[in-house]
Amino acid sequence: MELITKSDLKKKDKQVVDKQVKHSSNKAITFLFVILGLISLGLGILGIFLPLLPTTPFLLLSAALFTRSSKRLYNWLINHKYLGTHIQNYIHHKTISRKSKIASVLLLWLTILSSVFFVVNHIWLKLLLLFIALAVSWHILSFKSNK
Repeated sequence: MELITKSDLKKKDKQVVDKQVKHSSNKAITFLFVILGLISLGLGILGIFLPLLPTTPFLLLSAALFTRSSKRLYNWLINHKYLGTHIQNYIHHKTISRKSKIASVLLLWLTILSSVFFVVNHIWLKLLLLFIALAVSWHILSFKSNK
């Protein structure tokens, strides 16, 4: 695995933002993306302290929303001393921490199974939810672990 310096990361992150950012000309959409990004960021921060709430997926969602709404918030997040590491590992190495993978899959199955057993009445919908859980679990587990 190639070592990347902090200045290299900033250059790569700027290139990623410059290539991917498609800011909306609609101020309401931009505002909505900022609000959703901040909510996702809050959930990601809570995930650091709550074992069943995944951190990395919420931080990635925040980064994606900020790329489309606020270059300043994206740069702050991607270069953050603690939070930026999760995002940079995913962007540059396509890895997710083992802890995040386990928490994501556990939370996914807890919510899907509770819906299947306690909320949904139709068998076809139960099967669809289980299929979605399998597909998402496979997707999450297909990434390499960095720790």
